[in-house]
Amino acid sequence: MELMFTRPAVIGLAIAGAVLAALASALQVRGKVSPERARQLNLTGYVLMGLSMALFITIGLRGGAP
Repeated sequence: MELMFTRPAVIGLAIAGAVLAALASALQVRGKVSPERARQLNLTGYVLMGLSMALFITIGLRGGAP
């Protein structure tokens, strides 16, 4: 569980979420995925970014990185 509170994990989640959200839009514009699938990918990306933000806040409230 402590692995989730490391800086690389928080940054990795944020990057993965941003890539998924951008990829969803790009694939939909090119007609590679349906609007529903693009929405699912976009939602997943935003969930990952939100999780990253929640971990960032939690780390700050705990007093910083271990």
